[in-house]
Amino acid sequence: MEVLTTAEMERADRLTIGAGTPGFALMMSAGQAVAEAAMELVEEGPIVVVAGRGNNGGDGFVAAAELAARGREVSVILLCERDSLQGDAASAARGWKHPVLPFNPQAIGKPALIIDALFGAGLNRPVKGDPYEMIEAINANGAPVLSVDLPSGINGTSGAVMGAAINATETVTFFRKKPAHLLLPGRIHCGVVRVADIGIEAHVLDEIAPRTFENLPQLWHGAFPVPRIDGHKYARGHAIVVSGDLAATGAARMSARGALRAGAGLVTLASPRDALAVNAAALTAVMVQATDTVVEFAELLNDKRLNACVIGPGAGVGERTCDFVLTALSAKRHLVLDADALTSFAGAPDRLFEAIKSEPDPQVVLTPHEGEFPRLFSDISNKHPLRSKLERVRAAAERSGAVVLLKGPDTVVASPDGRAAIAANAPPWLATAGAGDVLSGIIAGLLAQGAPAFEAACVGVWMHGEAGREAGPGLIAEDLSETLPAVFRRLYDAFGVDY
Repeated sequence: MEVLTTAEMERADRLTIGAGTPGFALMMSAGQAVAEAAMELVEEGPIVVVAGRGNNGGDGFVAAAELAARGREVSVILLCERDSLQGDAASAARGWKHPVLPFNPQAIGKPALIIDALFGAGLNRPVKGDPYEMIEAINANGAPVLSVDLPSGINGTSGAVMGAAINATETVTFFRKKPAHLLLPGRIHCGVVRVADIGIEAHVLDEIAPRTFENLPQLWHGAFPVPRIDGHKYARGHAIVVSGDLAATGAARMSARGALRAGAGLVTLASPRDALAVNAAALTAVMVQATDTVVEFAELLNDKRLNACVIGPGAGVGERTCDFVLTALSAKRHLVLDADALTSFAGAPDRLFEAIKSEPDPQVVLTPHEGEFPRLFSDISNKHPLRSKLERVRAAAERSGAVVLLKGPDTVVASPDGRAAIAANAPPWLATAGAGDVLSGIIAGLLAQGAPAFEAACVGVWMHGEAGREAGPGLIAEDLSETLPAVFRRLYDAFGVDY
């Protein structure tokens, strides 16, 4: 589940080499893994390897030699002169006993498979000239493409397209995934990602201490709240969701139902009186409490059993919503802030951040989408192609003192302590009105049960994605909470929980 930046992967290589494994041995293992993947991808027909001048090209040469030894028809196109290669790449090229073809798009021909070994994960400048033309020709060829480590043209740390990038059918990477395998647009270019063991021992991670992870159940297994056989509803927390006025009640109701489905023992909707009848008529297991003013809200929070709160979905933009948020923070409630709650602080985000940081160990989750994010973090820009979504969310979490969850097909969750998780399980049909409101409720339901904010956000994002997969194409937001029981069953089976 660990995700390594380019620098961290280079360090893993150095630590392994320093412990006695030659660098060329790692290259041999990498090239053989590429050859294995190529054999599985196409059973017959010619294979063309397009190799660069670095270690990525060296992996390509090893793969070419291995495939040829297995009787496959292979040719190699090389970016540079063969005798200009250095180090392990030069050693790998010496193992290729055949000529190399000139770096010309016409040399590709009509192969059964193209192996892209042009650039590695460390690419940090735009692709231009002959390599640009080669990438365009590979994409236009029509043959399946197997990329080595990352599709050429993708920056390994940010996932950005550096001018042009290969559209791979599959990608073989080594030891651990890189951020670009999960972040968009890089993930789109990768196709199916295989992670190959090339002889780097997992214990090097103890020294590297990575802080980025793929959002998978292994990450948060230990913090996942499982009801006890001797438990009761009051032991599972009580979430409160603030409703908007009469014309904007649906978002809060969807959030409340998400909290209840996520396992909160009780959920109450704090409703304006003019919306009380509408909310009460539309809800059954969720309770409704008349709450018009911040004073009434503070009185409601005098009950310490109401331990988690959602403010934002349909709440309305303005000072009233700000006051509700500040009241919940001063009452030390676990808190999810979404939508209108975030926009309400757009003019003075430091007012919110100072209030969060004034509390010891605040358990607060901010859940913006890309449109809301700059309202609070206007100077954390994504204009530079190498400033990744991961870096932006980390910076936002450090600044705000809260866990920040930036929604999207590659949702990133980051904690002020530097931990971050990237999700890759959201189906495209999850992009529908109200889905984020349900997510806020799911996270609040987990917070109510005692999950820490970072883990609650990660679990919520993963379950939200799985619920979307369970519902399938055509889902609407109301479907998500109804598919959560199936997601719970799968998790319980994976964790060995009886139910």
